[in-house]
Order: sequence, then C-alpha cells, then structure tokens
Amino acid sequence: MAYSFLQEYWWFLISVLGALLVFLMFVQGGQSLLLQKDISERNRELLLDSIAHRWELTFTTLVTFGGAFFASFPLFYSTSFGGAYWVWMIILFTFIVQAVSYKYRSAEGNRLGRETYDKFLIANGIIAPLLLGGAVSTFFYGSDFTVQMDNLTRDPVTTGNVISTWGQYHGLEVLLNWRVVCFGLMVLFLTRIQALMWFVNRIDNDDIQKWSREQTVINTAVFLVLFLVSVYALLTATGLKTVDVHQFQIIRYRYLLNLIQMPAALVAFLAGTLLVLGGIIWTVLKTEFRNGIWLTGTGTVLVVLALFWIAGYNSTPYYPSYTDINSSLTIYNSSSSQFTLETMSYVSLAIPFVFAYIAWVWYKLVK
Repeated sequence: MAYSFLQEYWWFLISVLGALLVFLMFVQGGQSLLLQKDISERNRELLLDSIAHRWELTFTTLVTFGGAFFASFPLFYSTSFGGAYWVWMIILFTFIVQAVSYKYRSAEGNRLGRETYDKFLIANGIIAPLLLGGAVSTFFYGSDFTVQMDNLTRDPVTTGNVISTWGQYHGLEVLLNWRVVCFGLMVLFLTRIQALMWFVNRIDNDDIQKWSREQTVINTAVFLVLFLVSVYALLTATGLKTVDVHQFQIIRYRYLLNLIQMPAALVAFLAGTLLVLGGIIWTVLKTEFRNGIWLTGTGTVLVVLALFWIAGYNSTPYYPSYTDINSSLTIYNSSSSQFTLETMSYVSLAIPFVFAYIAWVWYKLVK
C-alpha cells in the first residue's frame, strides 16, 4: 500500500473516532444539566440513571481516540500532549473524577456525600466538552509551539532531545482566543441538546418529557448563536497550504475553499446540519416524536467528520503553529513509518467487531 494512502486512511479513522466521541458526550451534556434548579430529586435520579451506564463507552472512545493518534501520528501526540499538558491533564482529571463519582455517589459509607459527587459530575459535564471542543478548534486556529526535529540527532545533553517547545502557558493560551472559546461553548451546548434528546427517547415520565422539550428550546437558541458565529469564524479564517514537507503558504478562506473543493465534506456538513436541526424541530413540535437523538446523533457525526476532513485533507496542516508556520503538522510530516501504519491497518480490520461489541453492550443496557 502507498504511504500516502496509509496516512490518509489513518486520518479517516481518527475522524471517525472523533465524531463518535462527540456524539457519545451526550453523557457529559446530561451531567451539566444537573445545574438546573427546576428538577426534583426523584427526576434528577431518573436523568442520571439513564446515562450512568454509558459513561464507560465515552471514556473508552476517548482513550481509543488518543491511542490511535499516538500510534498513527506520534509527532502530534508528543507535541500537543507533551506541550499543552495543562489542557489535557484537566480533561483527563475530570474524566477520572467522573468515573469515581458514578461508582461511589450511591455507595454505602459515602463520606463525601452524594451532593459532592454530583458536583464532580457537573464539573466533568461542563469542563470536558468545553476543553475538548477548544482542543479540536486548535486544528484550525493553531497553537503556540515550535517543532525542532533536528534535536533528535543532536547531543541529548545539550538539547534534552526536546522535539517541541511551547509558550509559558502550555496550551491554556487558547482560552484567550475568542474563536476557540466560542467553539468549545458550541460543543458544550450541543452535548446538552443531545442529552435532552436522549432523555425524551428513554424516560417515560411526563414531567421529564415536558421539561426536556422546554430545555431543548432554550439550549438550542444559545447553540444556534454559537454555531453561526463559529461557522462564520471558521469559513472566513486564514489557513495554510502545504508547499513542501515543512513549508507552508498562507491562504485566505482556507477552510471555505476546502469545503468547496471536497464535495464529500460539503455534503456531510450540510446533511449533518439539517439532521441536527430536523431532530430538534420535530422533537419540540411533535410531542409524540421521541427519536430525535438518532437524527441529531447522526447529524453530529457527519458534521464532525466534515470538520476533521477539511482540517487534515487537501494539503492542509491539521495542527498549525502561529509561532512558526513551518512547524505546523500535517498528516504527512507527523505520521508513523510506512511499516507501522501498514501493520496497524491490518489490525484496524478488527474495528467493525469493536463497533459490533459496543452496539451489543448498548442494546443490553437499553434492555
């Protein structure tokens, strides 16, 4: 198999895992809704019970996503995870807190109290989508890093074999970029809408059905504003085009051009947007309609796929550096060797069986 095909193939797999992760984060969206004061204690337990046994799937997908990135594009992993460690450490810590909270919030002898663990769940529900959404947006807006590949061949005593160097905030500087913050907030409210769709689908309770639809209207209003602003910012953004392995040209409206030049991405983005809006509208207007989660979920997967494609394909660096544009990472200059990618490609043939297992576990949980 050609080396370029393997690199593009693995970016496609990364895209699929990222899209599934965003969909499965309706668990986090549901936890963030615990902040609402107009929920009775009984209904609060019903809401949590409907998502409590699905956090493992989200966490597993997150770990798989990170592992696949590490194996296929190790330079990104070492650059981002090694440099922007504050962002990734906060994300991982909130997921650990989530796991502990679900295990011990109702356990006998719980010394911290159920309310304390509920606060931990709320923290994970807000922080994880916000920071993960912000991290994905850096695929377009870049980060503060410089790659020094020649350090690998220099004396480790003087260089320490450091491949990349970062600014003093180690990734937290993205929180000062309004486009990154807006993108993260958009993902947060999308997960809340997905959670509300899930509650409508799974919980046979008139009060929760009414409350979920009312909350859908409120959260959709905020989401649409954030979505429109984020899309406008993205499609009018300046991006980079690969000229050589580590040489790039600045291009205006780069991601708009990518959408136009890649029909599959354009179709996925438009179809996904329509599915998300259609699922929301039908759920709000038709009280007998309860399958909005499958429309919005499918739409979310399609939109995220399109975003990953315009970020990494068409000679576009998926991790631009605004400190030194020639340090930007592409799927071609940051990937593993051809032997590694080819070997892993054979292993990836088992992925359908993994998806089948997830579907089976999901079916058992629903039953």
